[in-house]
Amino acid sequence: MKLLEVGNDPFRQNEFLQLPVRIYRKNPYWIRPLDTDIEDIFDPEKNKLFQHGECIRWLVVDHSEQTVGRVAAFINQKTVHEGNEQPTGGMGFFECANDARLAKLLFDACRDWLAQRGMEAMEGPINFGERDSHWGLLVEGYEKEPTYGMDYHMPYYRNLFEDYGFQNYIEQYTYYLPMREEEVRPMLHPAVFHRAEKIYATPGYDFRHVKKSELEKFAEDFRIIYNKAWAAHQGTSDMSVEQSRGLMKRMKPILEEELMWFGYYEDQPMSFFIMLPELNQIFKHVNGKLDWLGKLKFLYHKLMKTNHKAFGVIFGVIPEFQKKGVESAIALAYSKVCWRPGYQYTDLELNWIGDFNPKMINFAKMLGGTIAKKHITYRYLFDRDREFKRHPII
Repeated sequence: MKLLEVGNDPFRQNEFLQLPVRIYRKNPYWIRPLDTDIEDIFDPEKNKLFQHGECIRWLVVDHSEQTVGRVAAFINQKTVHEGNEQPTGGMGFFECANDARLAKLLFDACRDWLAQRGMEAMEGPINFGERDSHWGLLVEGYEKEPTYGMDYHMPYYRNLFEDYGFQNYIEQYTYYLPMREEEVRPMLHPAVFHRAEKIYATPGYDFRHVKKSELEKFAEDFRIIYNKAWAAHQGTSDMSVEQSRGLMKRMKPILEEELMWFGYYEDQPMSFFIMLPELNQIFKHVNGKLDWLGKLKFLYHKLMKTNHKAFGVIFGVIPEFQKKGVESAIALAYSKVCWRPGYQYTDLELNWIGDFNPKMINFAKMLGGTIAKKHITYRYLFDRDREFKRHPII
């Protein structure tokens, strides 16, 4: 077996995309990511993390020159020390045949490359980007389709990671919630309604969904809430005005106004519950290609409203309004929309809820959510005698 750097070689770049297609070709649940989404991560012109980080990709070929494995390693200088007792890099986009020797070759390549650059641990499989996508190894929920940005993996990958010495750093849960009133209402605890009504009866509170005509205002409201509710979390950083506006601009073509909710107190932003249409339910028809034919298919399914699944992107309440019932109030504000007869979206998945975040776990359970999928973000300490510590509870 030979380890080959992908670099700028067009053939190897294409092999990096095609290997998962071959591995999952008989799997009815795998949904091929968009080729452009993957390639943009490794393009210094598209991925701003290259401004303060670096990345490398490899393939492994067998004796017949067939690609049998792939992986990437990267360093994000902004997060190397953030929340870590040792400088920590990342590895991800791991795919390979069920062969421990092959997996070791790929893992060793990542470890050695990172160690040469001063790292003392690696986390993976993760993304050379934000935590919202390509983060964690699927270990439960193989009979479910992945939501957009979340990876699907072969069941044997777990053994390959753990046999090498990776340890469980974070567990990430995807909660499933039905959205029809007759299914949801019996699952909700009476306290949810009580807390929500108490908030609605208190002067000053207001909950509203976004309007595309006012996206710049909602982008700023999102930034304010995000920085107060999330910036203190390990692994996240303050969001700039430019970033929040760019985020809303990117979401505009796909967002549904009634899926994105904000809460205010005396007209000051204090909470959000951001959902989007589950794009994989459309992208699964385009086979990774958003070319002219792929765009026509996307437009057809969007106009025909064939997608009935939404996914929760992020939820947040600024600290001074937590534990007051705002969580219940913003969720039930949305129920006034989704409980209408004939409403398009009948299923909801809440993505990426870490086991270190009991508040979000409680929120998902409060809404009647049940765990549908589990991913694990592993960590490997280069010093095998060093004490391993899991992600702290926030």
